[in-house]
Amino acid sequence: MNEIETKEYYDFVNSNSNTHFMQSSEWARVKGNWKNEVILVRDDSGKIAGCMSVLIQKIPVLNYSMLYCPRGPVCDADDKIVFGKLMDSLKELAKREKAFIFRMDPAIPNSNEEFRNLARENGIRLKSNINHDINKVIQPKYEMQLNIKDKTEDELLASFSQKTRYNIRLAAKKGVTIEEGTDDDIDEFFSILTETSQRDQFTIRNVSYYKKVYEIMKEKDHVKLYFARFNDKRIATTLEIIYGNKAWYLYGGSLREHSNVMPNYLLQWTMIKEAMKRGCEFYNFGGVSGYIDEHASGYGVFRFKKGFNPEFIEYVDELDIVFKPFINTLFNIANKVRRLLRRKNN
Repeated sequence: MNEIETKEYYDFVNSNSNTHFMQSSEWARVKGNWKNEVILVRDDSGKIAGCMSVLIQKIPVLNYSMLYCPRGPVCDADDKIVFGKLMDSLKELAKREKAFIFRMDPAIPNSNEEFRNLARENGIRLKSNINHDINKVIQPKYEMQLNIKDKTEDELLASFSQKTRYNIRLAAKKGVTIEEGTDDDIDEFFSILTETSQRDQFTIRNVSYYKKVYEIMKEKDHVKLYFARFNDKRIATTLEIIYGNKAWYLYGGSLREHSNVMPNYLLQWTMIKEAMKRGCEFYNFGGVSGYIDEHASGYGVFRFKKGFNPEFIEYVDELDIVFKPFINTLFNIANKVRRLLRRKNN
């Protein structure tokens, strides 16, 4: 894209009601180890009507590429003409890049049967993804999202569960304060995140990745880094992405020490208020387990987020188009062998 198209694309993604930060030019730069191609579809007046940011990764051994569109496309999901044109251009891109597979995971509710039919009409396969574990999918199939459009702080607080309201106020009463971090604080953010990942057994990336996310997303003020402080010590942290009409709780962690002063509740409330101040319509709490049984793994996170009274959303299954079935089979076998060897070595 030239400079004018780049700005036009940024403005479209940042203003479209169906936006997602993973479809932004900034996020493509975060994923700089992938090549990026942006597909644009225009209406009769020449304005952008839909777009797809596609990440491209060459698999050297196979000499083929895989294409991935995270949380896209950005368009009216029920517009058959725009979606069809996007898919036509995608298939042309697949030929140029010698792609053996294309994957996508749009943030479209699973209940949208019209979109499911539209996907099938365009040769897209809906994978039967019944995996409830958020650590075993590319993007979460289940998320919680709070509608904050035209709401006041008092109205939102009143909608929270009694326990959640109590814990927000308890944190403030106990002397927990929230402060905003900068580039210089990513190492401390990572230290807290590392302790949390070891305690709760989830995988994180290296510190350079989080520095890259913060540095790139802050260029146009799309990120906020927060710390909860208690007794002159930072005991919890979160990173919030704000893009268009939405805000996302992307990463966070807390120390076991002083967990009784409920810093995570005050951090969430701070991020929600920031989203309101920025004119967002939705605040997304991120992925949750599809299991809602209180005895299931991950229920604690589900219960914590549920207390803020968000909507529980089940997204459409992961979608793909397999262009080269034999190459795709080889790739899947190689991946299974690699995972087995890694598990054996661990």
